[in-house]
Amino acid sequence: MPLYEHVMIARQDLSNTQAEGLIEHFGTVLADNGGKLVEHEYWGVKTMAYKINKNRKGHYAFLRTDAPSAAIQEMERLMALHDDVMRVLTIKVDAHEDGPSVQMQKREERGDRGDRPDRGERRERR
Repeated sequence: MPLYEHVMIARQDLSNTQAEGLIEHFGTVLADNGGKLVEHEYWGVKTMAYKINKNRKGHYAFLRTDAPSAAIQEMERLMALHDDVMRVLTIKVDAHEDGPSVQMQKREERGDRGDRPDRGERRERR
């Protein structure tokens, strides 16, 4: 089955348990349609770059799924209808990465970004 990764933003006025309950709810939707929730991470309440539906913050969650496209479409349809879900991003991937996502890693564990060869030398601005 195809592999997908989803990032979901829920309303800021939910409690942590309610936000995690949304993850479980959409996991059961996948299971009912022949897919499975491989792994999920609750990233917590984060400030957004711009307001969405008059909300400045939101509960972020990351889901890794293994499901047929029909199950994904049904889950996205239900997320769009759900009042507590503000945004969803779904990406089809070739393979799931092992370990926690970059968002959950500490800065020291991420490693160096290294030089960017396309940038060349930078001069200081004065």
